[in-house]
Order: sequence, then C-alpha cells, then structure tokens
Amino acid sequence: MKNTVNKSHMETEKVAIVFGDCTLGVKSGNTHYIFSYTRGGLESLNKNGKEWLYRETLPVFWRATTDNDSGSGFGFKSGMWLGAGLYPKVKEIEVLVDNKKIDLPIAPVNNQYSSNEYAGTVEIIFTLEINTVPKTQVTISYQIAGEGKMLVKMHYVGQKGLPELPALGIRFIMPTKAKFFEYEGLSGETYPDRLAGGIEGIYKVEGLPIPPYLVPQECGMHMETKWLELTRNQTLDNTDKDREDFSLRFEQQDTPFAFSALPFKAEELEQATHIEELPPERRTVLTIFAKVRGVGGINSWGADVESPYRISGEEDHEISFIIQ
Repeated sequence: MKNTVNKSHMETEKVAIVFGDCTLGVKSGNTHYIFSYTRGGLESLNKNGKEWLYRETLPVFWRATTDNDSGSGFGFKSGMWLGAGLYPKVKEIEVLVDNKKIDLPIAPVNNQYSSNEYAGTVEIIFTLEINTVPKTQVTISYQIAGEGKMLVKMHYVGQKGLPELPALGIRFIMPTKAKFFEYEGLSGETYPDRLAGGIEGIYKVEGLPIPPYLVPQECGMHMETKWLELTRNQTLDNTDKDREDFSLRFEQQDTPFAFSALPFKAEELEQATHIEELPPERRTVLTIFAKVRGVGGINSWGADVESPYRISGEEDHEISFIIQ
C-alpha cells in the first residue's frame, strides 16, 4: 500500500518532513531536526539558526566512578556498562506520521514523496541492541508536533543476569561550552543518597563548573529537576560573530529527571588520574538521566552503596521529557 502524507501546509501547526536517503528531516516552528537511520539517533537540532548537537544522541549507562566505587569494586562488577552505550546496534526503526506507521522511507522508498510533505505529528522510534552479556535493548522515541516541541521517551529492557547500572540516560554533546544554565529543582550537587541538603527552588549556575578533586570522578549531578534551560552564546561557525545568548529548554513530562551539564564526558573523567590530565574545555556534555546510582560514603574501603540507591540491570526503566 502506498504511503500517504498530508500535504496541506496552510495550517501553521503542521510540521514539514524531508525524507532523505539515510536521514529523516523534520521542521517544527523555527526548529529543524535531522535523524540518522545509520547512527540510530538525533544528529542535528538547529533552533533559530543555531546548532545544538556536535554528535548524535546516544543512550548512557555510565557515570564516572568515585573513590567509594573503587573501594567497593563496583567498576569491576559493572564495567561492561562503560562501553555499552558507545557502540549500540540499530536493530529496528519505525516512522509514524500522524500516528500511522509508514514503510521505512529509505532509498528508494523515499522517492515517492515530494519536497512538500506536511503532517500534524511525526515520530521516529529507534530500537538499539546493547552488546552486554546477556544482550539487552533500549528503545528511544522522538515525537515532534507543532510549536517546535519534541517529546523524547526512553525505555530500557531489563535482562536477568545483567549487573547493576551506574546510570541510565541520554547524552547530548553540544558544539560549544554553555555560558550558564538555569533549572528548577534541588540546590547544589545532589544524588539519590545525597538529597537531604538540597533545597527546592530555581537556580542559575555560571559556566560548567568542575570540583577540583585531586582525582577526577563523578560530579555535577542535579536530582528531581522539573525543567532545565541551557544557554550558549557561541557556535562553531567562524563566520558567526553574533554573541547574543541563545537557549534550549528541557522539561519533565511525567516525573522529574536528573541531569548533569559538564565540559567532559564520563569516559574522560574516568581516564584522568589527575585534574591536569583532562582535555581542554570545549564542549557541553548534557545528560538527562532516568536513573543514577548513589555515591555511597559509609567508607571507601569496601562498603557498597546502600540497596535503595542502586539500579537493577534486571528491571525495566524509562524516562520521558520535552525539548523546546
């Protein structure tokens, strides 16, 4: 059966669709999205002419280990999660237009579409196979409607025999450093077992601060967040001399989320044994978390994180949030 897409573009709430050979392009309001079929994620988010992605979005299963983790041997027990999110395999892709599934519009199927395709909603769902032992999978869906809003949903499928997770989330690597970020949630750094000192409110954090630990390790987590707005004022375009602030906002859908906004990936923190070994601060690494393991602290000589603050690899987990 031939795929059909609503071509009526007189209604302003419609989103425009571009069916590329290897990508799906969507325009909603002043925001353009490009999804890669081969890479299995969102590879471009351009809002008001400003690019927000340096790399495609990928699931994250790791947070940098702490001294407490090292003492309890957590890295040894759960080390397979370190590389699990780096090399996912695209197992299945579904595209829904106005809530109706269409044939995957790769070449030559995409040739049946014109350059003027419009719809009320577009959703692309990636099922990613994760090469753990045993294997598992993660499903990430991106649903775009009018007004430049995108709903992101992630579902992790638990498998019996998998070790505990350090974390679970989606990572957004941005081209340049953030000037500041604002959020509504708990004050300061917080973790599942470090919530008591956090005070609910709206906070602004200048730059992307890193604590001067002697040995770089996990840091910068913010729990129970209702919304986050991250602001930059530079792009990678050398011809772009504009230094006006521009922002991207993340909002909870059903429940609050956790996040970290740092100039380094968890893998970079993991590899550095001294702070001077960290690379130059050039990017923003924003991770929206569904789950985060606690940091422990009973002692650093073998005590594990207490049971309520661990993440089972054998259970399903999910998160949903809005980007606009």
